[in-house]
Order: sequence, then structure tokens, then C-alpha cells
Amino acid sequence: MWLARIFLLLAIAAEVAGTSTMSLISSEGSHWGYWVMYGLICISYFFLSLAAKKIAIGVAYAVWEGLGIALITLVSVFVFDAQLNTQQLIGLAMATVGIVLVTLGEEHKPSLASKASA
Repeated sequence: MWLARIFLLLAIAAEVAGTSTMSLISSEGSHWGYWVMYGLICISYFFLSLAAKKIAIGVAYAVWEGLGIALITLVSVFVFDAQLNTQQLIGLAMATVGIVLVTLGEEHKPSLASKASA
């Protein structure tokens, strides 16, 4: 399970990097930036698919999307100087609480291999 979580974290990191490059690409207008963005998004989906082998896809997708949104927002604030109002901050806090609740509510069923060895 820990390896699946590492894959999920790598998927989130690649998503944040890929999405963050969108803003850089729009300001520079270079074509190679699009390839970097597409590559990072592909890597993100690859690691998400690996994580989904052990984590329920609904939970993995919720965590991937929720943490991705929160981290991309932080990047936009600290790197691109975006301004957030109170309503947006409350929404991000609610998303974070939702992610924690979804993650804590995940059931861990024993695998077939562990059942066979018992």
C-alpha cells in the first residue's frame, strides 16, 4: 500500500508541475513548453494508474484531484502572485478537509496473497 501512495504522490507532483507550466507557456509562447506540459500530464496519469492498482480509483482520483488543486493554487499564489479572496480560501480549506475524510474512510481489505498465506 505504501508503494501505491508513493505513486499517487508522484502523480500529484507531475500534475502540479504540468499544470503550472501552462502559465509559463502562455507567457513565453514557445512550442517546446507544450511538450513538457504534455509529458508531465502523461507521467501523472501513468503514476495515477499504478496507484489505482492498490487504491480504490474513486479515492485515488479524489486525492489526486483535490491535492492537485490545492497545490496548484499554492503555486499560483507564491510563484505567479495570484490573489485569493476569503470565499476561495474557505473553498480550499473545505477541499482539504474532504480529502482527509476520504483518505481516512478508505478501507484496507487484505489481498488474496495474504489470505492464502494465512
